Amino acid sequence: MDEALLRSLTPGVLALLVRRGADFAAAEDAVQEALLEAVRVWPADPPRDSKGWLVTVAWRKFLDQTRADTARRRREDRAEEEPAPGPAPTVDDTLQLYFLCAHPSLTPSSAVALTLRAVGGLTTRQIARAYLVPEATMAQRISRAKRTVSGVRLDRPGDVATVLRVLYLVFNEGYSGDVDLAAEAIRLTRQLAARIDHPEVAGLLALMLLHHARRDGRTAPDGSLVPLAEQDRTRWDTRLIAEGVTVLQAALARDRLGEFQAQAAIAALHADAPTAEETDWVQIVEWYDELLRLTGNPVVRLNRAVAVGEADGPRAGLAALAELDDSLPRHTAVAAHLHERDGDLATAARLYAEAARRATNLAERDHLTRQAARLNTRLRH
Repeated sequence: MDEALLRSLTPGVLALLVRRGADFAAAEDAVQEALLEAVRVWPADPPRDSKGWLVTVAWRKFLDQTRADTARRRREDRAEEEPAPGPAPTVDDTLQLYFLCAHPSLTPSSAVALTLRAVGGLTTRQIARAYLVPEATMAQRISRAKRTVSGVRLDRPGDVATVLRVLYLVFNEGYSGDVDLAAEAIRLTRQLAARIDHPEVAGLLALMLLHHARRDGRTAPDGSLVPLAEQDRTRWDTRLIAEGVTVLQAALARDRLGEFQAQAAIAALHADAPTAEETDWVQIVEWYDELLRLTGNPVVRLNRAVAVGEADGPRAGLAALAELDDSLPRHTAVAAHLHERDGDLATAARLYAEAARRATNLAERDHLTRQAARLNTRLRH
């Protein structure tokens, strides 16, 4: 059974049913039933037109589901619309499905779950395992999301920015359970990039590729975090880096800069440096300035303070940091790093310990605790 084929066909089949007037929630259930039927039937009797087979079976499943509580006249009208045997229409509604799953009325977590289910073709169990929540909890989340978007038509332009934010949320979840969400986000963004000519879609794809290329270097064999400056760059995936840079250059050449392109440019400068010492921090600061102009995001200001500390010295970085709200996530950890660079080990050790207490991620907490212990050992000797 070609699971990858089924997953690639799922969004197009679902979008066709919704375009024909099926309620989104009922259509999604019908497509899932058709997929189960395909798993049962195809190994012994594979169809000549896989998508056409799925559309036909899913539509019949939809009619079966609605027959009990639908008026006779409406049933007859829909029965007349049943697709004729033969190849499925060539129109591809997958792009509209992206927009529907990232509808503004959905919460970010619901939009992510619905995108993974409807566009990504993942099962509720797989999504629940990836997010480390009970399957029943994820099923309720997806059901609520489907009810929310039921009745929303696929004939209006979608918000590309919302879709990209949802895909970026998926990517940042990384890996847990039996689903690699970072790889899944890259797959879905590639699919989106093939359907829409938009520089920010390319920018997000480049950003994902460049970050994913460094994945193997981010953790030590014992699972502990390895800071960027200490990573073994021979473990970085040069193929993904080359692809990310190529995609980014094509996007930047269109002169329609967006935040994902600016973030990707920063990632590319890190990936391009043979060693940490050879990183072009001056250019990175310039790109952070562009990113600030686009977003005004305080987290960007925080990251810029780190870059300033590398480009112009730790005291310049501390001066930039002093302008920011100290309640920002990672503010204390950045202050610790800059004080250590400035030679104030006692202050740095105290701040690392404080940052560890505030950390919400176990791996980050362990890393910061080790940093504090390292400096305290140096101070005692």
